[in-house]
Amino acid sequence: MDPSQKEILDIFTRTRALLTGHFVLRSGLHSAHYFQCAQVCQHMDAVERLAELLLAKVRREGWAFSTVLAPAIGGLVIGQEVARQARARYIFCEKESNVLVMRRGFRIGAAERVLVVEDVVTRGGRVVECLDIIRRAGGAPAGIAMLVDRSAGSARFDVPSASLLELSFPTYPADKVPEELASIPVEKPGS
Repeated sequence: MDPSQKEILDIFTRTRALLTGHFVLRSGLHSAHYFQCAQVCQHMDAVERLAELLLAKVRREGWAFSTVLAPAIGGLVIGQEVARQARARYIFCEKESNVLVMRRGFRIGAAERVLVVEDVVTRGGRVVECLDIIRRAGGAPAGIAMLVDRSAGSARFDVPSASLLELSFPTYPADKVPEELASIPVEKPGS
């Protein structure tokens, strides 16, 4: 593990954002590990550092953008901080009838370059919804920046993506949870 990855993992551990137990993820899958990014987002020094590291990756990739779009609720804090540090416009989308939509008068202009920022990606469903929102509005997705890629790179998108951590903790459908995990009371902490 390189020093920056160790620093990132230390931040998540120190802030108790990396949990162990039996969890139902937003995707409906079960896991013994859970990233509760809301825990790290209480500590603005940690958010500032994570955004700095994430933005450095985005800049190394050369992605040009003028706007950051984050899905509520998980991406809100990190998305805003990335936008602040990049001096970019910041907007977010939120659930309406269990589907992400832009509300509150937010608009994306024709060909506007938009960076999607998310906290944790397991399958990438919310990211795909954000990409669809950008395209339907006539914008151009610049890339996807995420704190944690739980899929260890198996979540694929049709635009470039970068993460601070790529980890793969086993996940299980509800009907295939191993006995040792099923014996632990289940929690659904929320994203």
